[in-house]
Amino acid sequence: MDIDKAKQAVREAVWSRLEQANQALPPGAHGRIPNFVGAELAAERLADHPAWRNAKVIKSNPDKAQLPVRLRALDEGKLLYMAVPKIADIHPFYLLDPATLNAAPQEIATGSGAAGRAPKLDISEMRPVDLVVCGSVAVNSDGVRVGKGAGYSDIELALLTEAGLVSPSTVLATSVHSLQVVAGPLPEAEHDFRVNLIITPDEVIECPPHEQPTGIYWNSLHPRKVAEIPALVEHPSNYYN
Repeated sequence: MDIDKAKQAVREAVWSRLEQANQALPPGAHGRIPNFVGAELAAERLADHPAWRNAKVIKSNPDKAQLPVRLRALDEGKLLYMAVPKIADIHPFYLLDPATLNAAPQEIATGSGAAGRAPKLDISEMRPVDLVVCGSVAVNSDGVRVGKGAGYSDIELALLTEAGLVSPSTVLATSVHSLQVVAGPLPEAEHDFRVNLIITPDEVIECPPHEQPTGIYWNSLHPRKVAEIPALVEHPSNYYN
């Protein structure tokens, strides 16, 4: 089984496990970063961790499962960067600054709510990131994660790493249901990053250190994917042009 098929098998198993246990929230788990019962508790548990308390700048994905994390960040006055859905803009990140929000956090801290309300930033306009919170479909105690298969989280992190905004001191975390934590190995590609922290409603799992990708791995990207992401189209190393 090749790595893509192996990852998809993991996704299908975890999606089914969440739904069979009635732990997936609408619109269901399959095909996405699943929203899960206890996401708010996971956000509270993350907020008790030193990595959160020490973080002044946080980057998050726009998925529903991490909405409680984003709301907590804004409530605590932290600067929040949220990826534009599908990184589909030459300015690929929204700036959510608690001091300048022009809408209620609950309204603006989503992909659709930020559109037209929150400013979009070029990567050159961003500050170094202290904590990255990503969504996952599956993860194990070594920090290996499997996303929904689109590859956006890996690309976002690679772009920020190349810009020097994510460094070895940046903490990478994921918030998931305990049913998404898989025992044993998970399929992993060269361009995949690992997380340092796994936060569930029940526990915090500290993962061992691991060398992370250093930037964009062009050989892992299909030209069609590159063409859909303006930051890659305009990237100085883009050899598809």
